[in-house]
Amino acid sequence: MATPAVERPAVVGTTVEAPRANGRATTPPAPPAPPSPAPRTTAPPPAPAAPTPAPQQGWGLPMIVLITGMFMSVLDVSIVNVAIPTMQRDFGSTTEEIQWVATAYSLALGVVVPVSAWCGDRFGSTRVYNISLIGFAAGSALCGLAWNLNSMIVFRVIQAIPGGVLPVVTLTILYRIVPKEKIGAAMGMYGLGIIVAPAVGPTLGGYLVEYVDWRLIFFINVPVGIVGFFAALIILPRFPGAYQGRFDVLGFLTIGTGLFTLLLALTEGQDWGWTSYKVLILLTVAVLSFALFIVIELEVDRPLLDVRVFRFWPFTNSLLLISVLSVGLFTVLFYIPLYLQQSQGLGAFEAGLLLLPQALVMAVCMPVAGRVYDRFGPRWPAVIGLTIVAWGTYELHVLTLETSHGHLIWLLCLRAFGMGIAMMPIMTGGIAAVPPSMVSRASAFNNVVQRTSAALGLAVLTAMVSRTQAQLGADRAGMMSSGTDMPVLGSGQAGEFAGMYATYQQLQAQIFVEAMDGLYIVTAVITTVGVGLALLLRSGPAPKAKGPAVHVEV
Repeated sequence: MATPAVERPAVVGTTVEAPRANGRATTPPAPPAPPSPAPRTTAPPPAPAAPTPAPQQGWGLPMIVLITGMFMSVLDVSIVNVAIPTMQRDFGSTTEEIQWVATAYSLALGVVVPVSAWCGDRFGSTRVYNISLIGFAAGSALCGLAWNLNSMIVFRVIQAIPGGVLPVVTLTILYRIVPKEKIGAAMGMYGLGIIVAPAVGPTLGGYLVEYVDWRLIFFINVPVGIVGFFAALIILPRFPGAYQGRFDVLGFLTIGTGLFTLLLALTEGQDWGWTSYKVLILLTVAVLSFALFIVIELEVDRPLLDVRVFRFWPFTNSLLLISVLSVGLFTVLFYIPLYLQQSQGLGAFEAGLLLLPQALVMAVCMPVAGRVYDRFGPRWPAVIGLTIVAWGTYELHVLTLETSHGHLIWLLCLRAFGMGIAMMPIMTGGIAAVPPSMVSRASAFNNVVQRTSAALGLAVLTAMVSRTQAQLGADRAGMMSSGTDMPVLGSGQAGEFAGMYATYQQLQAQIFVEAMDGLYIVTAVITTVGVGLALLLRSGPAPKAKGPAVHVEV
C-alpha cells in the first residue's frame, strides 16, 4: 500500500512560511498547488525552534521604551566630558589622569560591544535589554558615589559594560517588532538616541555642572533606568534565547584585544607621541589581532561576529558612510565648545545652549527622514543630506574670534539638518540588506564602527590641529621682533607684564581658530567623498514583506 504524502510548509530559500491556523498550512486559491513529491523513506527533519514573534502593528509604545534606555546610555558619552574639569579639581588629579574617566569608558565599550550580539541571541534580546538597563542605572549610581579618581575609573568601566550592550540589543529588538515597510519611520525614532543624545549632552551637562552638582549627571540615570526597566517588563514582547553553541572565546579575545589596543593608541597618541614605541606597538598588536580575528571567524561554525555580513555591499557601504558622518558629528561636538569657551570666553552652560538648536533640528528631522526612506529609499536622502553637511562644514572654516553667535547657530543647524536626513536612511538601508537572521551581528558591527570611527577621526584631526598650531605659533613668533610694541595694562613692570600676557593670550586664541578652520576644510572634503558613496545606495522603497515568516537555518 502506498504511503500518503506528507504535507509540508512551503520553503523559500531559508524562510519557512508560518502556519496560519491551528498549526496547519492553508492551500492558497491560486496558483494550484504543485503535485506532492514522491514519498521519501528518510526521517523527517527536526522541528524548528520556537518561532520569533511576528512584527507588530502597535510598535510605537515599545519603541519609546527602547529609545529611552538607549538614549540614556548614549547621552552619557558626551555629558561626562563637560564635567571633566570639575572632577579634576575635586579629585586633585592632573589633566592626563582625569582623561582616563572618559578613556576607560570608551575602552570598555570597545570590548563589550562585540559580545552583545551573542548574548542577545543566547539569552533573549528582551531579557538582555532589561538586565543591561538596570545594570547601567546601578553603574551610574556607583559613579555618582565615587570618592576618588581610581574608584571613578573602576565604576566607569562597570557602567560601560551594560552601556555598550544597550544600543545593540535595542536595534535587534527594533527589527523584530517593526513591520518591514515601516522600518524607516522606526529608525528615525531610533536616531533620536544615536545622534541627538550626544548633541544634547553638552547643554544638560553644562547646566548641571555649573548650577547644581556634577554628580547629578550620573544620579539622573538611576530613576530613568528603574522606570524604563519596569516599562520594558510590561510592554516589550518576549524574545526567547536559543542555544548558540560554544562561546567563541578566541574570537572574543582577538577582537577585544584589537579594539582595546586601537582605541588606547588613538586616545593616548597625542600625549605619548604618534611615533613613540608604545603607540607603534599598540597599533601593530591591533592590526595583527584584527587579522587573526578574521581568520578565526571564517573557520569557526558559530562566529562571535559574522564577518560574512561584509559580503553584502550595501551594508559595507553604509558602514563607510556612517564613519564619515560620525567623524563630522563628533569633531564639531568636540571643537565648537572649545572654541566658544576658550576663544570667546563663554561658560559651559552658555556654550551648551548654543549647541541646543542643532539638537532640536536633528530631533525634528530624524522621524521625517524615516518616512522619506520608506517612500524613496536611502540613496537620495543620503546624497542630499551629505551634500548639505559638506557645505555647512566648509562654511565653518571662516570662523573668527568675532564671529557672531547667530551666524554660528545657523551653520550648526544647517549641518544638523543634513545629518538628520542622511544618517537613518544610510543605517537602515545597510541593515535592511542583510538577512534577518544576521541583523544582530550587523547591528553589533554598526555600533563598533560608529565608536571606533569617531575616535579614530577625532584623534587624527586633533593631531593635525596640534601640528598646525605649533607651526603657526613658530611663524608668528618669528614675525615679532624684540622691538615690537606691547600694550601696557597698568603702571610699572606689572603693567608691562600684564600687557604681554594679554597679547600672548590673544595670539594663542587666534592661532587656535586658524588651526580649527583648517580642520573643517578637511572634514568637508571627507564628507564630499561620502556623497559619491551615497550615490551607490539603493533607490526606491524596500519590497514589502508578504507576511510573517519563521527563519530557520537549513
